[in-house]
Amino acid sequence: MSFAALRRPARDATPAIDCASVPAEDLVKQAENASNFLKALSHEGRLMILCHLTSGEKSVTELETLLGSRQAAVSQQLARLRLEGLVSCRRDGKAIYYALSDPRAQRMMGLIHEMFCGDLPNTQ
Repeated sequence: MSFAALRRPARDATPAIDCASVPAEDLVKQAENASNFLKALSHEGRLMILCHLTSGEKSVTELETLLGSRQAAVSQQLARLRLEGLVSCRRDGKAIYYALSDPRAQRMMGLIHEMFCGDLPNTQ
């Protein structure tokens, strides 16, 4: 592949974003918000939890089984996701159920799936 091909935008590339049209103070605040959001997604365990929650609500026990992780590790990652507002929880007896609560997280998980898992065989 030539260097020219690397510089050429893809046919379906997103149009350029004009950051200069946003006031500097607002841009800094939005960059901070985006950074915090992406940090919450940047842990493999949290990413896997969010991936499983895209198909619907799951109990902590279900997530432990799906992830092959200990309850303490799953709960720690769920606490971070809850702190960031990406998931919500509800209690039903002794069980605690989690669900995606942020539409940005649902959208981002769809994009991540398209970018990184789209070519994988579907085993369902």
